[in-house]
Amino acid sequence: QVQMVESGGGLVQAGGSLRLSCATPISIFRTTTIAWYRQTPGKQRDLVASIGSSNSSSHYADSVKGRFTISRDNAKRTVILQMTSLKPEDTAVYYCNRSPPLLGYWGQGTRVTVSA
Repeated sequence: QVQMVESGGGLVQAGGSLRLSCATPISIFRTTTIAWYRQTPGKQRDLVASIGSSNSSSHYADSVKGRFTISRDNAKRTVILQMTSLKPEDTAVYYCNRSPPLLGYWGQGTRVTVSA
């Protein structure tokens, strides 16, 4: 079982920024599309952003376009989610995984709380 390790969450005021990091096993980092997902209580886990293996293509949910940026740090084998202009509705636990996700890859997530 391979797990991703998410970090960087925290409490921030609306309009603020956070930088999330996803440590990714070397077995999949270079060859797999990696995505960030988020989940709030009672709701399904939704895709926020994804980035292709070659770093040449990225996809964003409409709700975060223009505010979030996904990127790869090849030296550290991590996938970064830079979040700006945060809104209270961005409050969630954020996870990373392959895209499409595999059950055994889910980590513990990192909690993001945006206060109004």
